[in-house]
Amino acid sequence: MKKPGPELEHLVEAVTSAVMSKLSNQKAQNQTSSFGSSSNNIDLAPMIDHTLLKPDASHEQIKKLCQEAMEYKFATVCVNSSNVGLAAQLLKGSNVKPIAVVGFPLGASTASAKAFETLEAIREGALEIDTVINIGALKSRNYREVYVDIRAVVEAAGNIPVKVILETSQLNEEEKIIACTLSKAAAAAFVKTSTGFGGGGATVEDIKLMRRVVGKEMGVKASGGIKTREDALKMVEAGANRLGTSSSIAIVTGQSSDTKGY
Repeated sequence: MKKPGPELEHLVEAVTSAVMSKLSNQKAQNQTSSFGSSSNNIDLAPMIDHTLLKPDASHEQIKKLCQEAMEYKFATVCVNSSNVGLAAQLLKGSNVKPIAVVGFPLGASTASAKAFETLEAIREGALEIDTVINIGALKSRNYREVYVDIRAVVEAAGNIPVKVILETSQLNEEEKIIACTLSKAAAAAFVKTSTGFGGGGATVEDIKLMRRVVGKEMGVKASGGIKTREDALKMVEAGANRLGTSSSIAIVTGQSSDTKGY
């Protein structure tokens, strides 16, 4: 993979400055996102990544997750890479896709390790990859390292869509904008809010910001803390076109959720 030149940091800072200026003007004019739908009748199931990422998830729980996803016609199931092979077998012949998370949940592994995990996950049957950004490199303003990290996963994935998990609860506004900018530059398919393990989840404000930065060319996935249909609709109205949650059934049926965490 060809590494980006030394001009990357200057480019990112220039783009970030321009975006922040634009956002400040939008706030002053009280502009809101018009990307999402405001309809309460929207079918949320095709937007949901039905998720089970607990480290103690059993094979029986993965089987149940896949059965639920097929029954309710969710878009995908999202599991740890060690479970994606089983999920792929269980979902074979259905329209539900298996997702594997990579570098999860810290994002602190090397770019080459994430690339290898991506290749292994795809070999096992993953049809989408959710990778965690290198948060330490981002906070160190080492944008080249962040870009190379994302790009390594994107190249390993080939035609398989890659979502970049930003862990927004740990970032300030400028860092969120830079993370989105780098994800877009690295040709990721989506930016995603949270792992669900980092002490915070999706917020309407973050979804609006992410959508404004990436535009309509990329997807935006809201994940973490989405428990009800009302929560989900707020995220969609803010600009999300994918929802990561373990409360999927409660969201589409209107029942109360008894799940904890993600």
